[in-house]
Amino acid sequence: MKALICISLLFFSLIGFSAKTEVDSIIEPELILRDSIVDYAQEFIGIPYKWGGATTSGFDCTGFVYFVFKKFGIKVSRASSGYENVGEKRDFENALAGDIMLFTGTKPEIRKVGHAGIVLQNKDGVIDFIHSSSSKKHFGVTITRYNASGYEKRFLRIINVLNS
Repeated sequence: MKALICISLLFFSLIGFSAKTEVDSIIEPELILRDSIVDYAQEFIGIPYKWGGATTSGFDCTGFVYFVFKKFGIKVSRASSGYENVGEKRDFENALAGDIMLFTGTKPEIRKVGHAGIVLQNKDGVIDFIHSSSSKKHFGVTITRYNASGYEKRFLRIINVLNS
């Protein structure tokens, strides 16, 4: 009987171990960095969109991402084309604050990166991201709920650049 109990405990502990997500393996300094990135990014809400902009007088989408990550010494591309083959691809359900969301431009049939934003939070698959938008509806640095936006049809992937 003791052997059966021991085997059962071992089995259930292994199930629990295998159910861990990528989030469980993140070390505390990285979590602090991720929080710092999203806190810093939110300081710029309301800064207007400016094509080619990468300063607090105006940002385009990649200018904003570049500006935020530069503050923390993390090199990312200034141009959307520079995101084609970089970073560690992250499954949607494992997206973390500080990951980068990549989208097509305004023509979703052209499957190249044309827009970027930073994941703020992922709560049970509902993702909020911050980006600089040229849209008349959400002009400038704004927070968008991915799951309730037009960005769903333009989505390409989520990447982690913190370990690159």
